[in-house]
Amino acid sequence: MQFPVAPGAHRDRRPASTPPPGPPAVPSHSGGESGPSPHRSAFRPDIEGLRAVAVLAVLAFHAGVPGLAGGFVGVDVFFVVSGYLITGLLVREAVTTGRIRLLDFFSRRARRLLPSAAVVLGTVALAGAWLTVPLRRADLEHDVVAAALSAANWRFVAQRTDYLAAGHDQSPLLHFWSLAVEEQFYLLWAPLLALTVLGAARAVRRGRAVRTLVALAAVPLVLASFALSLYWTERSASLAYLATPSRVWQFGVGALLALLPWHLMRGPRPLRLLCGWAGGAAIVWCVVSYDTATPYPGRAALVPTLATAAVILAAIPGRGERTAMGSYGVGRLLAGRAPRAVGRLSYNLYLWHWPVLVLAEARFGGQSWPVKCALTLAAALPAYATMRWVERPLRRSRTVSEYPRRGLSVGVTAVVLPVVLALVVGTTTLNLLGPAAPVELSGLPPGAASGPHLLARTAGAPLTDGPVVPGPAQARKDFPPDGACEVAPAVTRSPDCLFGAVDSPDRIVLLGDSHAGQWFSSMLAMASQRGWALQELVKQGCPLPQLAVDSPQLGRAYRECDTWRADTLDRLRQQPKPRLIVIASLNRYTADPQLLAEGWEKTLEPLRAIGAPIVYVEDTPVPGTDVPACVSGSPGTPAACAFGRTGAQQPDPLARRIASGALPGVLAVSVNPVLCPGDGPTCPAVLDRILLYRDDSHLTNVAAVVLTPRLERLLMEAGVLPVTAASGTAGAAESAGWTRLLRDDFDGPAGARPSDINWIHDTGTCYPGCPAPQWGTGEVETMTDSTDNVRLDGKGALEIVPTRTDGRWSSGRVETRRSDFAPPPGGTLRIEASIALPDVTGPKAAGYWPAFWTLGAPLRDGYTGWPGIGELDVMESVNGRDSVFATMHCGILEGGPCQEPAGLSSGPRPCDGCRSGFHSYAVEVDLAPGAEEVRWYLDGRVHHRVAASRMDPETWRRAVDHGLFLILNVAVGGNLPLADGARPGPDTEPGHPMRVDHVTVSSRAPAPR
Repeated sequence: MQFPVAPGAHRDRRPASTPPPGPPAVPSHSGGESGPSPHRSAFRPDIEGLRAVAVLAVLAFHAGVPGLAGGFVGVDVFFVVSGYLITGLLVREAVTTGRIRLLDFFSRRARRLLPSAAVVLGTVALAGAWLTVPLRRADLEHDVVAAALSAANWRFVAQRTDYLAAGHDQSPLLHFWSLAVEEQFYLLWAPLLALTVLGAARAVRRGRAVRTLVALAAVPLVLASFALSLYWTERSASLAYLATPSRVWQFGVGALLALLPWHLMRGPRPLRLLCGWAGGAAIVWCVVSYDTATPYPGRAALVPTLATAAVILAAIPGRGERTAMGSYGVGRLLAGRAPRAVGRLSYNLYLWHWPVLVLAEARFGGQSWPVKCALTLAAALPAYATMRWVERPLRRSRTVSEYPRRGLSVGVTAVVLPVVLALVVGTTTLNLLGPAAPVELSGLPPGAASGPHLLARTAGAPLTDGPVVPGPAQARKDFPPDGACEVAPAVTRSPDCLFGAVDSPDRIVLLGDSHAGQWFSSMLAMASQRGWALQELVKQGCPLPQLAVDSPQLGRAYRECDTWRADTLDRLRQQPKPRLIVIASLNRYTADPQLLAEGWEKTLEPLRAIGAPIVYVEDTPVPGTDVPACVSGSPGTPAACAFGRTGAQQPDPLARRIASGALPGVLAVSVNPVLCPGDGPTCPAVLDRILLYRDDSHLTNVAAVVLTPRLERLLMEAGVLPVTAASGTAGAAESAGWTRLLRDDFDGPAGARPSDINWIHDTGTCYPGCPAPQWGTGEVETMTDSTDNVRLDGKGALEIVPTRTDGRWSSGRVETRRSDFAPPPGGTLRIEASIALPDVTGPKAAGYWPAFWTLGAPLRDGYTGWPGIGELDVMESVNGRDSVFATMHCGILEGGPCQEPAGLSSGPRPCDGCRSGFHSYAVEVDLAPGAEEVRWYLDGRVHHRVAASRMDPETWRRAVDHGLFLILNVAVGGNLPLADGARPGPDTEPGHPMRVDHVTVSSRAPAPR
């Protein structure tokens, strides 16, 4: 039986997660409801005992008692018993009175069933406010409303057929699905019998006519329902298990027992004795032999259904008999005092036991089966109290039963009260959770392209301040905006699903299961920036490696996955070759690493034959718990929702194979170092205020969006994604044709010096020999190599900090040790850094002058020749303004083609947020013949150009056609701050660093002609 396992292909198959079977929702004893014959009525104590067997099987199953994994078959027993008793009641009334009084019938059911249910629903609604976290509480109040309105089964069908809703905890009201099925059946069955009776009212032999017509109506319903049950068991386990149409046939079997003339049989026979014991043995066999791997209901449900019918049939009195149980019949055992006592309590015990189990685990965590047995036994106390002081008084009250409308009023009240209570608690909870509207992605903070942080860091206030984004209620619905392109389990072929520049001949293919689909927004952004298309080929719960798996949604072998995978690979072979294939998949469809590796080999072989680059995005951590629900209960301390690293990050055999070089043409990238940083025992659920997971395994779309710069950088560094002007935050990584010359991420312990391999310190107030005092610009600081001024922050950034002691300013200035960074002949040199400017403004920033720039290598030969040797100011900013400059210096000291001493400047470019977070600053020296120029980029967008045509060829050559070295510094005072109207003074506040996340230098040869 596969349906009872909670949705999600990675979920463990635990019997306790099975939806609770149906309750004995019929009176425990009533002379008017027991006999099948229209001519007499007799109480059936054996049926009361039979209900005890059914409910004990269910309780043992939910308690996880070893060896009783098939206890869910109790639902079949209940449904058959209900069909037998209720149909017998209605037929006797029809035969006796010539009509069926529907108001009386529904009045009896209302006062018998609904008050007890209302007590349980109200208790659960209130207990949920105390025992469950807010997000789970909101779900629970919806469950209360659905259960009170007898629609719980359809709510749970909707949840369990939706793969994307996987990972939620069990509902304390999941067992109300069977009550809903029964009520929905009788809302159809009783009026149908009433109409049938009208047709037989004038028949001479009315009893026989009624039974015949009702049987003729029941037989096609039974056959059609059973056929539908078989069909749905093959295609949708949740529909087959929970939906009313697939359960009608079991009520119908009981109805046929009440309709056929068994009472005309003569005397007890040995066959009857054998029939009863065989039926009882078959029920026990099902309880012991069935488990959660049994496809259910389907054909397997025939055994407990027919077995229950056999037990009932064995004790139906024949002609001339007062009883048919006999001394040795199974009915005699069932009619004992103890079974009957449990049978009388069965309805209320069924109502109470499941909420007790689920709410206890919600409060105290998972429990062992002995503890569950104790909790189930404890549930007998409220069950008995409800039966003693709620059910019996209302059912036996003459005042209530005198008029049908009074019973119906009791029923309506029992529905309205829990609904109102749920709405009150639910509304309060929703207000507590905050908005559930989709997150406005344009308002998200920028993601970090590198370093240990998820977001580009903000100086000043810690990133943990403020609410998480998305909120827990938003996270539940924060799916990739890919429409129907992440195809459902029953679908065998993906639609075309092209996004972005759909007419482009270039495209990225995103391929895999829902763990690939979570990268949709990232891949679409990268494709769109390059004018490419994105093709999404993703199927829910379907492993990309060729593995045979079962689908929890379908409740059987996942044949649709195999069909989809083969079709998708065939389509990719036939389509034009893509620029890039990105694959991802949950890596725990099997615990056998060898089997997983073999499955990947079978899939990758045809993919590699396509000839396109293939990148495997390693599987992200799998929390294994409902993360949004946990965070909703710990809004101020999301760290409490951290989950174990070992269980969340399992070994990845494919990543190991790729790293070993065993799969040429396949590369692997991973964002897990930032999703689960460090080497501690846990991984965070919330990082830099971003709620990472929408359920127990999938990233929120918000998390995927803020991870885009990092993933883009990884793909560019892997050489499979070209650099574009729009990829600024991802950095100038190497793509096809690019060669990295330098990369420094400034990793190291806090307070350490930057790498001596890459950097040298300038000290004092000028270069050796002081060819230009005060660094030639009138600065007032003294540069030092002290870690007070230049140091690593321990978080992946370099800090250059101006300080003041006794009125004297000190700061830091570092140069690259290498001075040979140059474009190849006819090629391009790109220099880039991710920088957060000093977070200070106004009078406190007077005289601040942070800069990132280059000088020509010839300057180091005696430190003379400026500006002819060329200077490229990649970024300058002064006095804490929200603006930056880019400038080229060349030619002669005064005037000339570069208009010295001002240079060819961009002028101030607005840069909101450049003080509060990291932004990308880059310059490219392009020596392509006929298109020679220098280009400056701010966050990937060109904002300044100087073409070679603006000067004579010799000046251009002397300025750019040679090696360069890079400089990072924060000056204090000088000509540029003064020209902006400020100089350092007593209000200038020291100690605000310029922070550098990384520096990259790359070169690219000219494209072959």
